[in-house]
Amino acid sequence: MISRRVFTSLLGAAAMLPTMAFAADMPAPFDNPGDVKIALVRYLSTGDFFQAYLSGVEKQAEAIGVDLRVLDSRQDAALQADMVDQAIALGVDGIIIQHGLTESMQAAAQRAVEAGIKVVAFDVDVENEAIPQVEQSDRDLARLALEAALEDNGTEFVAGYVYVPGIAPLDRRDETWVKVKADNPGINQVAEFGTLDNPIANSVANQARSVLTANPNITVMFAPYDEFAKGVKIAVDEAGMTDQVSIYSADVSTADISAMREAGSAWKATAATNPAVVGEVSVRTLAMLLAGENPGASVIVPPTLITQAMLNELDITNMEDLGAKLPAFAHADVAVPEWMPLPAR
Repeated sequence: MISRRVFTSLLGAAAMLPTMAFAADMPAPFDNPGDVKIALVRYLSTGDFFQAYLSGVEKQAEAIGVDLRVLDSRQDAALQADMVDQAIALGVDGIIIQHGLTESMQAAAQRAVEAGIKVVAFDVDVENEAIPQVEQSDRDLARLALEAALEDNGTEFVAGYVYVPGIAPLDRRDETWVKVKADNPGINQVAEFGTLDNPIANSVANQARSVLTANPNITVMFAPYDEFAKGVKIAVDEAGMTDQVSIYSADVSTADISAMREAGSAWKATAATNPAVVGEVSVRTLAMLLAGENPGASVIVPPTLITQAMLNELDITNMEDLGAKLPAFAHADVAVPEWMPLPAR
C-alpha cells in the first residue's frame, strides 16, 4: 500500500515522462529548451487575420520551447528594416519577416543572413534564395473566390475591385484577377480603389461609398483581403445595396463569419487559410532551418473556399466551429518533420 500523497507524486512524474522523452528526441538546438531565440518582425498587424497569425506564431513557438520576440513596425517600412537590425543586435537565432515591401526588406534580410541568422519570409518577397517563402497560395485564394463569383453571377457582370499594389500577397492575387478578366471579357471592371491606412476597413469604406455613388451599376465587388471586404460591406449596407451587390474576398475571421451570416449579407464567399495555422507553419519552417533541415524554397499552405451558404448550412459561428466542422482548415500538414511538437488542439 502507498499513501495518497506518494501515489499523486508518482502520477505527476509519470505525466512528465512523455515530455521529457520528447525533449530528449529534439534535434539541436532545440534539445535545450529556452536556448533558442527567434524574432517576428511585422509590417502589418491591424485586423483579425494578423491577430490570429500572431497567436499561431506564439503557440508554435511555445510548443518547441523557443524564446519569441515580437517587433511591430505598424506599416512603417523604414522602421521594419530597422527592426530587423534590432533583432540582429539582440542575438536572435532566427527571424520571421511578416509582410513588408521588397525594396525596404531585401537589404535588411540579407544583413540578417550575413550575420548567420536563419530567416523565413511570410508574404513578402525579399528576393533571396537563402530565405524560404511561406505563402497562403495567394493565386489559389483569388482563384477560389473568383470561381465562386463566376458560378453565382455568370461570366458577365459589372465589377469593382479593391487593390493596393506593392504588397506581395495582393500582387499575387491581382495576377489571378487579371487572368480571370482576360478569360471572361464580359467582366466590366469600372472601378479600382484601396488603401492600407488604419483602420483599414473604415478607410476602405470611405472610398467604397464614393465608388458606389459614381457606379451604381456595380453588381460584384472583388475585395481579396477581409479588411477590404469589411469596408466594402459597410458601404454597401449604408447604400441599401445589399440585394444588388455581391462581395467576394480572401481571408477569414470570427468577425468575418458573423458578417457573412447576417440576414441578407452581401458578403457571399471568401477563400482562406487559417491564419493561426499559417503562423504555426512560419515558425515550423524557421525551426527546420535552425535544425539544419531544408523546408524548400516555397512553403505553401493550401486554402479553402468558405461560402455564406456553407456557413449557414453547417451553423458555423466562429473560427473554432470552422476548424471543427472543416478539419482541413484546422491544421496544415506542412513543414512537420517527425520530431516537431505541435501546439495543443
